[in-house]
Amino acid sequence: MEHLLRAELRTATLRPFGSPGAGCISEGRAYDTDAGPVFVKVNRRTQVRPPPPGPSTGAAGPRLQGRAVLFPSQASRLGEQMAELHLHNQRLKDRCREEESTLGRRAEGATYVSRFGFHTVTCCGFIPQVNEWQDDWPTFFARHRLQAQLDLIEKDYADREARELWSQLQVKIPDLFCGLEIVPALLHGDLWSGNVAEDDVGPVIYDPASFYGHSEFELAIALMFGGFPRSFFTAYHRKIPKAPGFDKRLLLYQLFNYLNHWNHFGQGYRSPSLGTMRKLLK
Repeated sequence: MEHLLRAELRTATLRPFGSPGAGCISEGRAYDTDAGPVFVKVNRRTQVRPPPPGPSTGAAGPRLQGRAVLFPSQASRLGEQMAELHLHNQRLKDRCREEESTLGRRAEGATYVSRFGFHTVTCCGFIPQVNEWQDDWPTFFARHRLQAQLDLIEKDYADREARELWSQLQVKIPDLFCGLEIVPALLHGDLWSGNVAEDDVGPVIYDPASFYGHSEFELAIALMFGGFPRSFFTAYHRKIPKAPGFDKRLLLYQLFNYLNHWNHFGQGYRSPSLGTMRKLLK
């Protein structure tokens, strides 16, 4: 593998540091290279399509690579940085409007992204995610996140109750977004506590499944599987307050994560998946 890494990274230096770590799905390794430290995610499943390198958030947001140590003490700072990341595209939109309204001025630098999706397929765990651009967020989320997961469940389990609940739920999804203006935000896409740490500079996030989507999507898994400290959410919502209907949409976004875990880890996640669908139908 090191020969492949040297070729792909175009580096003469490839020196491992730290201890290799393994999660439930993939293992991680860290190397020093000619260009600096890199984090390498390794998965040996034949169906895995490697995702592209995670996008850097620059000075306004947390770094997506680094020597990870541990988390909680930086929770508030990370909440602020994630909000800044989610607001970045909104600010580009506002700046673009302002410059377009000023005669003789033209927007320069980063470009506002007006649609939902991503320029390439990404992976959440070992499952590839289609990110074809859509103008409408509910359509993107229902088609490329929920329907995609339920198609896999149908293929592997042919679960009749899941099929019946989904047929009722999918027609109600647009109602959860009535009156809501959603500006595409660049998301990490899999921001659970296992993908967050800190180093001597500050918070570190890694292993992204990035795309442009609704900022609220990011918070669903952050509340699951151990969750983040309350200070993370307090700091986040100081910059991005909860919109009306937030709690019901949070359930919808948690449904995606339960379905994704059902497809990764089996029927132990069937009950929370179906239970969440029933709550959403009430």
